[in-house]
Amino acid sequence: MINCVIIDDEPLAREGLAKYVGEVDFLHLVDTCENPVELVKILDQHHVDLLFLDIQMPKMNGIDFLKIVQKPPMVIITTAFPSYALEGFQLNALDYLLKPITLDRFLKSAGKARDYHRLLNKADESSPSSRPEPPADYFFIKCGSKFEKIHFADIMYVEGMQNYVTLYTRKGKYVTLLYLKHLEENLDSNAFIRVHKSYIVSIDKIESIEGNEIFIQSYRIPISRNYREQVIERVVSNKLWDKIKFS
Repeated sequence: MINCVIIDDEPLAREGLAKYVGEVDFLHLVDTCENPVELVKILDQHHVDLLFLDIQMPKMNGIDFLKIVQKPPMVIITTAFPSYALEGFQLNALDYLLKPITLDRFLKSAGKARDYHRLLNKADESSPSSRPEPPADYFFIKCGSKFEKIHFADIMYVEGMQNYVTLYTRKGKYVTLLYLKHLEENLDSNAFIRVHKSYIVSIDKIESIEGNEIFIQSYRIPISRNYREQVIERVVSNKLWDKIKFS
């Protein structure tokens, strides 16, 4: 749907164009007004794709408006004066309709607007900046003089030590100047769980839990009393197969 506004100081001209707009299923008339000064208020309040813009109007004519407005919508000039045609097209008007405007000529102009609107939408869709960027599956930390790339999927667990953290990954161990709380805020809460005031573990890497310890490969990570119930609930309960579950 193309949202349009009619700007003309003649009531009969506005009424005639409004009837034509009503004949076109892909046009939606947002509003009408008498001059560009009123138009500015409409543009502030509504999304507008197309202007049917007269030229000779009080307060400000249509050509002057096009010269000063930044990034105007598509414009179809509607006027009784052919002498402005060249200047109108130089200001990127999509079409130039001479009054009295016939329905047939109006429909052709509306078709141009529809085709150009489609091209603009396709350009927006194909633009890299318009496509949402997929979330990164890695981040960098500084280790000494190096910047190390850490993939979330490689992290087994993290240990916090005051203002340092140690990341234990499948590729090795990395120590960096970072608070554990800040790291936790940037980890996926569905993939990682806090098990101790000093430890966060990857749920997927947990191999077993015994007593108050988590086992990941050869590592033993303590579970504190405050976190044990939460750990069992999230890690074990929904995945536990036992006789009771299947009875």
